[in-house]
Amino acid sequence: MPSLLTTASTLMCPHGGTVTASPGATKVKADAMLVRKGDTFSIAGCPFMIGSVAHPCTTVNWVVASTRVKHDGDFVLTSASTGLCLAADQAPQGTVIVASTQPRVSGQ
Repeated sequence: MPSLLTTASTLMCPHGGTVTASPGATKVKADAMLVRKGDTFSIAGCPFMIGSVAHPCTTVNWVVASTRVKHDGDFVLTSASTGLCLAADQAPQGTVIVASTQPRVSGQ
């Protein structure tokens, strides 16, 4: 079973930018606060360019989350979840890379 993602998980855009989660619910922890599909995710430090024009990833839209585990009415995210990194103009620029997460709590 895939591990649950938390605010301590290391997430990146495909260009090396850092993804930061801002959870809306803070009642449950698994080393840090769990993150859910509807939470806000911002990206900083993306160096992506189209030609000579900067076109960095800025946000994440999660399209696949847990199918069975909810927290505060929203599905949690796991290491198997799929998130699309989006530019400011909402152009998809690749999927989120889950570099590391906590190993103790898992779910589907």
